[in-house]
Amino acid sequence: MRRYEQPTSMTKSPARDDDSARSAPTLSYALDALERSIADALAARSLVKIGGAVTEISSSSCRLSGLSHFVRLGECVELAGVGKTSLCEVVRIDAQGVTVKPFDGTLDAGLGTMAWACGGVTLSPDRSWKGRTLNALGKPIDGLGPLRQGERAIPTDREPPAPMRRQRVRKPIKTGIRVVDLFTPLCAGQRIGIFAGSGVGKSTLLSMLARAAGFDTTVLALVGERGREVREFLEDALGREKARTIAVVATGDESPMMRRLAPKAAMCIAEHLRDHGENVLLIVDSVTRYAHAARDVALSAGEPPVARGYPPSVFSDLPRLLERAGAGEEGAGSITGVFAVLVDGDDHNDPVADSIRGTLDGHIVLDRAIAEQGRYPPVNVLSSVSRLTRAVLTAEQQKLMLKLREMIAQFEDTRDLRLMGGYHSGADPGLDKAIQFVPRIYETLRQAPEDPLSGDAFQDIARALSADLPEPAGANRLTRASPGTALRQT
Repeated sequence: MRRYEQPTSMTKSPARDDDSARSAPTLSYALDALERSIADALAARSLVKIGGAVTEISSSSCRLSGLSHFVRLGECVELAGVGKTSLCEVVRIDAQGVTVKPFDGTLDAGLGTMAWACGGVTLSPDRSWKGRTLNALGKPIDGLGPLRQGERAIPTDREPPAPMRRQRVRKPIKTGIRVVDLFTPLCAGQRIGIFAGSGVGKSTLLSMLARAAGFDTTVLALVGERGREVREFLEDALGREKARTIAVVATGDESPMMRRLAPKAAMCIAEHLRDHGENVLLIVDSVTRYAHAARDVALSAGEPPVARGYPPSVFSDLPRLLERAGAGEEGAGSITGVFAVLVDGDDHNDPVADSIRGTLDGHIVLDRAIAEQGRYPPVNVLSSVSRLTRAVLTAEQQKLMLKLREMIAQFEDTRDLRLMGGYHSGADPGLDKAIQFVPRIYETLRQAPEDPLSGDAFQDIARALSADLPEPAGANRLTRASPGTALRQT
């Protein structure tokens, strides 16, 4: 019986064993990555496609048949147009078909064009997006290459955190803007609105707020802005803060669908960062243009107008969006929301402005008359309020703030009387004090975007009020810097 011997060529050398051991982990990682890519591709696009056909076309929307039982409101369909595919959103469903509106504003389709259901709009945010500028669909528009996608796709429409699981809003924030820190102080996780007419200074104040310290990331949504202003805001107004900013842009020439989606996309990105423990500053300019876009979509869907042309769904969409900002659940971060509200015709009782004001945690009112006097930021401190003042200011600071408001109210209420010479000094000691101090207060509140941020607004106002006053015997430096002491000396 002949003994079998393994051929020499089949004998493994120790060197080949080492190479195999080194290559095995690399091959395993590559196979795992391939498996994940295939799984993601299958999840993103089903092997079975559900489609319909175009039966009616208008200037801004079209009707599809065959999809009524397979899609939901807010989901998307793809229209297979000539040379390109158009993404549309379902805005109305009935037994005869569905109504869709395109995101790109133009319909390159004809009767009989096929349309395929493709689910809702999702984003996969990642921290590497900081410093980048996107459109409302999450596509980069800054020419800096593709975006790295996060681990999980998140729908742009989400429910806000449950109210009983939210953290309490208690941590004060110093914005460095004296008029804000004195009269409308903010907390991390607060939502505040800036109400103003066109051309009064909303964007300037927003750029100053974007420089506030204490935030890990700024998420900026520019909705319906002029195309010229986008680079100016990002490069000039933000300055060094651009590196920590994720900007979502939908300019005024884009479709109502993109303008309606932009704040939701920005909110989705901010929520992702909040859930990962970051403190986020969310700036939306402006919510009014979001409401205008939502009105256009709702009217196309056949909703009746109920208040100055706004359909009912607009007034339910607004709080649903705004409530998503704020403090997260325990262990998460927070979203401090600053929402610009464009007041149509300077009418602060506009239905949209009134609805937003009732939802937010405070409002800063910019006054055109103050801007015309050259006082910037043109904040009307008598009309502005923060609902979290007690969580920020001490009892002494609150007392001082109320005293300053009282003097400003006296000063403004008697302005016409004094201009006509109808008041003589000494007739009212309180008014005499207001006449003495309010001009100093106004001068202290002046602050240009290029000016340095204030380290302590109360110390700044103290120095202004105590200037040129006689120093009481035995007073130390802290006493001289106390605004309450300055007021008591008169």
